Amino acid sequence: MGTPKNVDEYIAGTPAATRPMLAELRATIRAAAPDADERISYGMPFYHLNGRLAYFQKHAHHIGLYPFTLDEASAVGLEQHIVARATLQFPLDQPLPLAAIRKLIEQRVKTKGARAAHTTPR
Repeated sequence: MGTPKNVDEYIAGTPAATRPMLAELRATIRAAAPDADERISYGMPFYHLNGRLAYFQKHAHHIGLYPFTLDEASAVGLEQHIVARATLQFPLDQPLPLAAIRKLIEQRVKTKGARAAHTTPR
């Protein structure tokens, strides 16, 4: 299929069994960051709001969510999902922890907003 042009194409290009999880994740991110610009970057869904907010990607056995630090993930109870620097992994055979993911994104929106306000010329 090639590189998807938008998130709808990205999700449509994944196996049918994983589409509901990806749709839930997308809806959660969009609800937590309604002003974020939804794009495709590096061939995966990307959300931009005062900089890089979040990426996600479907893998063979998990969904990856990027880039989040251990401190950010731990603050919302997702530390068990950190597997590498800035990477959260959610196994495909388990429900997504959507409430914690929403808190994580909301926290990132606040942080990005505070940074943008601090660096905006007056």
